[in-house]
Amino acid sequence: MNGKLLLQAIVKYVSGVILMAVLLFVPAGTWQWKQAWILMGVLFVPMLAVGIVMFFFAPGLLARRLNMNEREDEQKTVILFSGLMFTAAFVSAGICFRYNILQLPLPVSYIAAAVFLCGYFLFAFVLKQNEYLSRSVEVQEGQKVIDTGLYGIVRHPMYSATLLLFLSMPLILGSVISFIIMLGYLPLIQKRMDNEEKVLKEGLQGYTEYCTKVRYRIIPYLW
Repeated sequence: MNGKLLLQAIVKYVSGVILMAVLLFVPAGTWQWKQAWILMGVLFVPMLAVGIVMFFFAPGLLARRLNMNEREDEQKTVILFSGLMFTAAFVSAGICFRYNILQLPLPVSYIAAAVFLCGYFLFAFVLKQNEYLSRSVEVQEGQKVIDTGLYGIVRHPMYSATLLLFLSMPLILGSVISFIIMLGYLPLIQKRMDNEEKVLKEGLQGYTEYCTKVRYRIIPYLW
C-alpha cells in the first residue's frame, strides 16, 4: 500500500471539504442552508468513492489526478482565473442566500443535483477509458492516442463532464448570480483546450490525424 499517496489523497480531500464549507457557509451566515448541503453531498460522497476505487485499482491514475503542477504558462493562467471564478461563484451564492437575492426554487436544486450526478458518472466513465488522464497538460511516457468509446465521439469527453458538473453547481445552490459567474468557465475551457491540443499535436504521435477524424471537442455537432 502506498502510504504517501494515501496521505496526499486524504489531505487534499479533507482540505477540499473544509474550503468548500468555508466558501459557502461563512458568506451565508448559517449552517441551515439545504441547497449547500445537497451540493456538499453530491460532490464529496462520489468523490470519496471514486478516490477509493482509484487508490486500490488504479493508483497511478490517482497520482496523476492529484498532480497539479502545470508546465504550460497558459494553463497556469487558466487555473488562476478558474480559482477566482469558483471563489466568486460560491461566495456570491452564500451572500445571495443570506439576503434572499434572486433565489431559485428548491425543485431546481433537485433537478440540477441529478444533472450533476450524471456528469459525475460521465467523469468516472472517462477515467475508466483513458489511463493517461492528468490534471496537468503534458504528454506522458508511452502515451497513445485514445480514439474509441467516448473519445470516438468528442475529443475531450472529460471537459464534457466538467461542463455538466460546473454549470449545475450554482443551480444546485439556487443562485442566478452564481450561475452567471460560472458561465466564465466557457472561455476558460476553450483556452485550455486550445493549448492542450497544441501540446498534444506537437508531442503525441497521431493526435493531429485524430483531430481530423473526430471533429467535435465536447458537444457532438455543436462544439
